[in-house]
Amino acid sequence: MDQMHHVAITVKNIEQSVAWYDERFDFEIEWQDQSWALLKFANISLALVLPGQHPPHVAFVTPEPEKYGKPTPHRDGTASVYIKDCNDNFVEMLSVPKVGDQ
Repeated sequence: MDQMHHVAITVKNIEQSVAWYDERFDFEIEWQDQSWALLKFANISLALVLPGQHPPHVAFVTPEPEKYGKPTPHRDGTASVYIKDCNDNFVEMLSVPKVGDQ
């Protein structure tokens, strides 16, 4: 089976949104800055993104994102390509470095 990495939703304010989720759920913050946050839950991660920074999307782990286009490297060591499904939803094809490869 393929592995879903995260779901990304658009929020108005990263800090306020992280605080809202923190009051209600148990998770670890994998990354947070002014433009986005990645909240790690037991079974999946939730990305909080600002409008215009990233589209709302689902992300799947793939060893070869270049099969879908030219991967864009990210500051967290991942690289990805956005594609659209048959309903125009954004799908991120994400390569994640193995532990020790960063």
